[in-house]
Amino acid sequence: MINSKNLGKITIILIFFSLIGCIGIVYMANGNTETKSPDYEDKLFGDNILKIDIEVDEEDWQSLLDNPLAKDYISGNLTINGNKFSAVGIRTKGNTSLSQVAQMEDSDRYSLEFKSNHYVKGQTFYGLDSFCINNMISDPTYMKDYLAYDLMKYIGVDTPLTNYASVTVNGEDFGFYIALERYNKSFLDRVYNTSGGELYNVKMSMGGKDDLGQDEKIKNPKVNNDERNKSNLSDIEGGENSFNLENMRRELPDTEDSEGSIENERGMGGKGGMGDRGGGSLLYTDDEISSYSSIFNNAVFNKNSDKDKERVILALKNLNEGNDLENYIDVDKTLRYLAAHTVLVNLDSYSSNMAQNYYLYEKGGKLTILPWDYNLSFGGFQGGDASGVINFPIDTPVSGVSVEERPLINKLLEIDEYKEKYHNYLQEIVDGYFKSGVFEKTILSIDEKINEYVKNDTTSFTTYEKYELSLPVLMKFGELRAESINGQLNGSVPATTEGQKENQDLLVDTSNIDLSDLGGMGKGAGGKKNEGDAPNFMPKTSQTPEQGGSPNRKREVSEGQNDFPGNRNNSSENQYFSHESNKGNILIIVFSLLLLWGAFIFIYKRKKNY
Repeated sequence: MINSKNLGKITIILIFFSLIGCIGIVYMANGNTETKSPDYEDKLFGDNILKIDIEVDEEDWQSLLDNPLAKDYISGNLTINGNKFSAVGIRTKGNTSLSQVAQMEDSDRYSLEFKSNHYVKGQTFYGLDSFCINNMISDPTYMKDYLAYDLMKYIGVDTPLTNYASVTVNGEDFGFYIALERYNKSFLDRVYNTSGGELYNVKMSMGGKDDLGQDEKIKNPKVNNDERNKSNLSDIEGGENSFNLENMRRELPDTEDSEGSIENERGMGGKGGMGDRGGGSLLYTDDEISSYSSIFNNAVFNKNSDKDKERVILALKNLNEGNDLENYIDVDKTLRYLAAHTVLVNLDSYSSNMAQNYYLYEKGGKLTILPWDYNLSFGGFQGGDASGVINFPIDTPVSGVSVEERPLINKLLEIDEYKEKYHNYLQEIVDGYFKSGVFEKTILSIDEKINEYVKNDTTSFTTYEKYELSLPVLMKFGELRAESINGQLNGSVPATTEGQKENQDLLVDTSNIDLSDLGGMGKGAGGKKNEGDAPNFMPKTSQTPEQGGSPNRKREVSEGQNDFPGNRNNSSENQYFSHESNKGNILIIVFSLLLLWGAFIFIYKRKKNY
């Protein structure tokens, strides 16, 4: 029995422990919102360009070069900025771009993937399980991938980390590449603070092994021109999703009308385009797992079960029916993605008849779309003329298919609340990234960092002169694209395909820009053959080439801007997480008050009994 003599002491003790508990909860909550960044974020994707040397047996390396489409791993040592990682798994990566290089007799500049634990269990690159280096084929700017992910991060999309890398093989120059974090368990840990959930790399099957090595092997050594037409490179049997590679290696026909607007006709392969045959369109067809091979054949984790896949199919069914979208789709993240993706006009993607080059993250039956493969963004694929690209419609942002055939776009944008939110994100990009000068300053900052590397890139698919020529065009693209989107948002420029066809006089004038200078499918050398001074809209510099500057290049960046901005902590993302943190703090306060209230109720009842 508790007597009145001890009641005061008990009261003090209860209040004390209640307060201690509240303080502890708040502390732990704040600790959780400030999770420590993994080591690889700074060591691999910080300010310093990577210097990577691949040390590998010459015979193994030659086998990789002779059989690039097999995508077989070989073992090699990787020295990154002076730190050595032994017995790393190394293989070629890519799809169409890989086959393009495989057919070149004068280049072995393949994109590569490095897997830390393929041969050594538990080994990581400072906590990172895998990353890749991309050869930037079809990109004389060297920046399309980099800028695309930077824009995505600016608006709050979850993206891989990026950097540049100067690469050697057994001490011999191999080229200047862009390095990208792969979507894997380390990505999930970094971004979502969990290793749970499933990841799917959505892309059309080209036959052969995909980027994650689950399909059958195909070995296709390089052949000479006389034999090339006989090679199985021209027509690889890929089962249900096979198609003629030669049709893919050349850019698909432009779908534009006589005045130059992008026409949204039915794509290749019937309804939904080529990607629809394997479910890449995200159209629900039936409950059969085999109907979604473009998704499930490229699962990142091999141990996913039929139940895992059935959750994806259920989410697709509800997406297509428009049921409980918030339960099956990460709506906010998807709208952010769609806004940035639309700005970038990347049509080798979900937005076209290709229906590929993105990842799906599924956890608890909810899908999140993740961006991938932007070397053909900025209108580099199926873009048609400059007007069609610059004025690409924000409310029907598809090409080669109807918007109804892309339910992730159609079902969200047909809801007024979501469409308004999507428009708000577009406006935020226009005002905060383009009109503010961030886009231009980011290009100049990257150029400051990589210019000399590009100049000395002996294996490049382009020339230094074309790189120089491309940057002012890239800046002009940003200016005009922002102008068109702003006009579409305020109603002065039509925002749909049909509206643009009927009112072409309202479109933003693009007569002073030639997008061929930005490269494209089959235009890795930068499009036009002419060389010369950069167009006059390029900012002039006060530096001379001898001082480390390059001609017609402005070196100044605004005070406080990161030297190398690719892994920015953007304001939108911070606002998003701040909002989530505030919700957590409110819950903590409520819980704390309940603890104190409970203590006083206990004391009151005891006192009443006495």
